[in-house]
Amino acid sequence: MKTKLMSGVQALYVPLEKLRNIGIMAHIDAGKTTTTERILYYTGRKHVLGSVDNGTATMDWMEQEKERGITITSAATTCFWKGHRINIIDTPGHVDFTVEVERALRVLDGAVAIFDATAGVETQTETVWRQADKYRVPRLAFMNKMDKVGADFFMSIQTIIDRLHANPVAIQIPIGCEKDFEGVIDIIEMKAIRWVSEDGADFIVTEISDDVRDEVESLREDVIAIASEEDDELLEMYLEEEEMPPEKIKAALRKAVLKGKVVPVLCGASARNRGVQPLLDAIVDYLPSPIDVPPVKAVTLSDDEIEVASDEKEPFSALAFKLQIDPFVGRLTYVRVYSGCLNKGSYVYNSTKDIKERVSRLLFMHADKREDVEYVRAGDIVAIVGLKNTSTGDTLCDLNNPVVLEKMKFPEPVISVALEPLTRGDEEKMVKAITALSEEDPTLRVNMDKESGQVILSGMGELHLEIVTDRLKREFNVGIRVGRPQVSYRETIRKSAEAEGKYVRQTGGRGQYGHVVMRFEPLPLDQKEHFEFVNKTVRGVIPREYVPSIEEAIREAMISGSVAGYPMTGIRAILLDGSYHEVDSSEIAFKMAATLAFRNAMKHCDPILLEPIMKLEVTTPEEYVGAIIADLNSRRSHVEILETKANLRVIVAYTPLSELFGYATALRSLSQGRATHIAQFSHYKEVPDKVMGKILKAV
Repeated sequence: MKTKLMSGVQALYVPLEKLRNIGIMAHIDAGKTTTTERILYYTGRKHVLGSVDNGTATMDWMEQEKERGITITSAATTCFWKGHRINIIDTPGHVDFTVEVERALRVLDGAVAIFDATAGVETQTETVWRQADKYRVPRLAFMNKMDKVGADFFMSIQTIIDRLHANPVAIQIPIGCEKDFEGVIDIIEMKAIRWVSEDGADFIVTEISDDVRDEVESLREDVIAIASEEDDELLEMYLEEEEMPPEKIKAALRKAVLKGKVVPVLCGASARNRGVQPLLDAIVDYLPSPIDVPPVKAVTLSDDEIEVASDEKEPFSALAFKLQIDPFVGRLTYVRVYSGCLNKGSYVYNSTKDIKERVSRLLFMHADKREDVEYVRAGDIVAIVGLKNTSTGDTLCDLNNPVVLEKMKFPEPVISVALEPLTRGDEEKMVKAITALSEEDPTLRVNMDKESGQVILSGMGELHLEIVTDRLKREFNVGIRVGRPQVSYRETIRKSAEAEGKYVRQTGGRGQYGHVVMRFEPLPLDQKEHFEFVNKTVRGVIPREYVPSIEEAIREAMISGSVAGYPMTGIRAILLDGSYHEVDSSEIAFKMAATLAFRNAMKHCDPILLEPIMKLEVTTPEEYVGAIIADLNSRRSHVEILETKANLRVIVAYTPLSELFGYATALRSLSQGRATHIAQFSHYKEVPDKVMGKILKAV
């Protein structure tokens, strides 16, 4: 069944309780984009079924996505189902683009996790699940590819329990499996749903067969037991063994989902157009509206903590979560509106940067297509044209009611390439293009190598950098030469040391005087914060206005370490003592003094080199396990897990990133092309002495 598309002004006036902001998330190739395509088709948002394989998927609109058959950037769209408006963000599954998932989940109210029913929980599933846990996002689970050889619905559910430590509850079970998969049984409604048309638009609802009735009734008891914990009336009916209306069960189960207690599990085969309409029903029935989620926390400019409720009558507040350079309209800023309303042509206050900006246009996005609207309100996800200085993570708000929402944090890059422009004209274009791409992608870092004059571009993985350099050449028409990928090493210290820094300069006029005594200590490498600054001075030995300059100087000094010039991490800087001159002291003088103290201390702190360690998961047929493990051992890997999944073996190892260049080619050779792998950053670890010698020779 397909619904008729609502659009225009109608879309703005759906009551907040009938609005759903959801993300589609999963491991690569689990079927996120295909499922989203079917959602758009059955809701009437598009009239032709798109295909990832054929490059006709609406949400994979970039040329690089069409060519590779993967999602690279998150894409937003809006559709309608049974009187509800659903804003959807389709997120990437590849680990190199996990930042797209992070910033999407930051602003969404609910999520649908897609699983490959032959594999259950996979490596990237764990990553996106943890991200959803971080933001307390209620979610549904959809076991996709039930038509695939090796599909196992209950095995996949067990992996959610074992690997994600979640509480899944089946509200459907499949009718048939693999090539015999033909529909689903709705456990709450006690009905069977079978698809009868090729495009999946038509289905029939029948009674369930007697041979599975006992199993379904047992599973229904499990659902009711969970739901009755949230509803006293339902609990009483359950204890008295009364018949319970499906609507009452769903309402109580919804409460459990919103609290994060359970994850309803559905199943289907999106590529064969089966199971998506019940998934849409579940999105409406169980996932939250903006008024169902707790108010977001914010601080005022006087540092008072407040809560921002999702209400269009409140003052305007929104979070910019994504930037995109559009070739037709220029700079697009994607925002989630948390409160109030915003009109086209009005001004907003960027409280993060203390600037005022004008809103030229407001756009609802459908992947790369745009729909102009006059105003937006609380709960909306919208793209704004005209914001020139707003960055990812900035807060936009009412000028008379300034607040600052919690910013987003992004992982540090672990791999770099050197870029050289082919001509002088390309050099200017390259600078502009990289600036634009860095604004879009907060995980990109750009530095200039002072010795070689090369531009060093750092990112999250080989594919990430490959896509960026391809965009430089194709979208921005920049002629560049790309060097071999290089590991982004880090430096840290093993010992604590105290040091003094004194900067005194006397010239004809006013002099310069800054004096600090500091101690530098190592932080645990598993600590989230890579740097801490502590001020332990007393009695105003250093005036308060100079302390930020001291911290800034240490941060700048840590950009280039003493071992090999790599950025430093894992350091606590403690300001112990110092002195100042009433006339000659200045911020510059204290910055110089702090830099001297840092350099003096590093001579006694035993600085060392750290390398990024990747969590590598290899899936392979049994006969290649020995050769693959032998190869991993030669790459300084620590093999942690060897397990069986369906008819394949899964090897989980921790391997230095420097040993993984060219691994895809080596793995194809070892397994005759039958093994697959995925690697994601895990942690930093000290480089062995033998390896460090080679690295230092190459610097």
